[in-house]
Amino acid sequence: MQGILWRKRRPFRRLLVYFLKMRGATHAPPRVPLAEIGWSWLGSFLGMALIAELHMQMVARGDLMLLIGSFGASAVLVFGAIRSPLGQPRNLVGGHVVSALVGVACYQLLGDLPSVAIPAAVATAIAAMHATRTLHPPGGATALIAVIGSDQVHELGYLFALVPAGTGAVLMLAVGLVVNNLPKNRRYPQFWL
Repeated sequence: MQGILWRKRRPFRRLLVYFLKMRGATHAPPRVPLAEIGWSWLGSFLGMALIAELHMQMVARGDLMLLIGSFGASAVLVFGAIRSPLGQPRNLVGGHVVSALVGVACYQLLGDLPSVAIPAAVATAIAAMHATRTLHPPGGATALIAVIGSDQVHELGYLFALVPAGTGAVLMLAVGLVVNNLPKNRRYPQFWL
């Protein structure tokens, strides 16, 4: 009899355990020192300023673009979470390039079906970044931009992976290497490959 009661309660227990997992496993991280906030601000300002200035110069001369929204999220990782594996050089550059290639392919194959192309681009980009060990969350946005972007983005085709995705990531990396290593208590990168 007791075994029957246990089997009847098992789905309830599983459900309870499932919801208890949503409590979290730890506390919020401690406050960041003001100096760390300042260095994060300076690095992200300079990185985005460099990309924005080069973008403005390139747009004035042609149709190439250098500025995409996902670089804002990359700046958070490269300058605000410098120890995170997701913001290291391999992940920064590789994540954007891999995701851009996936996004362009999804647009070219499924562009007539945006409700399929959009989730396919993001999901496949995540899988490809995992497979190549280049997981970089802003890469999901880069893949998305390749699908939902303007005609200018779509006309770039696979060049989108080099300009803006690869070039912008390399520029952000260059600024990250300079600014993140100025203070004694910051070190970037944690690893290259």
